[in-house]
Amino acid sequence: MEEFKLESILLPGVSGERPVVIAGPCSAETETQVLQTAQSLAAKGIKLFRAGIWKPRTKPGGFEGVGSIGLAWLRRVKEETGMYVATEVATRDHVFEALKAGIDLLWIGARSSANPFMMQELADALKGTDLPVLVKNPVNPDLELWIGAIQRLHGAGIRRLGVIHRGFSSYDKKIYRNLPLWHIPIELRRRYPGLPIFCDPSHIGGRRELIAPLCQQAMELSFNGLIVESHCNPDEAWSDAAQQITPDVLDYVLNLLVIRDSTQTTENLSELRRQIDAIDENLLEILAKRMRISREIGIYKKEHNMPILQTPRYGEILENRSRAATAMDLNPEFIEKIMKEIHEESVRQQMNIMTV
Repeated sequence: MEEFKLESILLPGVSGERPVVIAGPCSAETETQVLQTAQSLAAKGIKLFRAGIWKPRTKPGGFEGVGSIGLAWLRRVKEETGMYVATEVATRDHVFEALKAGIDLLWIGARSSANPFMMQELADALKGTDLPVLVKNPVNPDLELWIGAIQRLHGAGIRRLGVIHRGFSSYDKKIYRNLPLWHIPIELRRRYPGLPIFCDPSHIGGRRELIAPLCQQAMELSFNGLIVESHCNPDEAWSDAAQQITPDVLDYVLNLLVIRDSTQTTENLSELRRQIDAIDENLLEILAKRMRISREIGIYKKEHNMPILQTPRYGEILENRSRAATAMDLNPEFIEKIMKEIHEESVRQQMNIMTV
């Protein structure tokens, strides 16, 4: 794919200065609610207004959006505030209705980006248009699936593309509604350096008190923008009430952000980076040595008809390494993840020996 640029998705009059902010309610509920929220946001200098018209719900019976009638309310927002308007599309009909209503920016949700058939349908429906389109990450942490969704749109001739990082679903109870797993958008940025990335702190956090720290983390990672759910009366919202904030609170959060200069010279970091490179080389040498020993153990197990997995030994390793990590002021969960990956590779190497 050709090189992406932030400028390609910017609308006239919208600055590319970080963060580019898209804000508005999770759902368009009533015309009054939409206009009141939009007017408050416009007064705070927000130029891009978002509202869900069609709402994909996990289970039937929930509020699934007002439907196409809400598009007329977004037109009123444009006329009365001068803001640009954005909404989510999930079907071919959604695309046609949004285009007919003059929507300025579209995004594709996490459930849609996880479905290649749906993505192809949306790409075909958008063919020949020149709207900016943002693609949310799939619900599951699959970078290739996310890239595939972008590629389908690109293949349909859509060039004004960006992405939204909204976190990844998990069965476990965590502090976040959706795990940030920052390494995934970081890897996406590595592969496509110019690709505009927005952070959705509302869906990552799931609670309004987490929005501010998540916004700051996104800025520390040089994300281009934020898409934040803002409602004139969040506690009475018809969907996702706990993760929405008022326009006043949003303004407060944005004013607290520390935006660091990404073009600052890194010359003074050169020596420290050389030390990191040397340590990484040592780590690789140590890992290679560990795997050689693992293979020797595999040969011994084969010769003595022993199974590869020695569960007590594995549990002992995890426990001892986690305890040592704590003593060294390292995060034991981080070390446990590393040890599990190392153990998995050791098992793979021994499996190769056993099957020869």
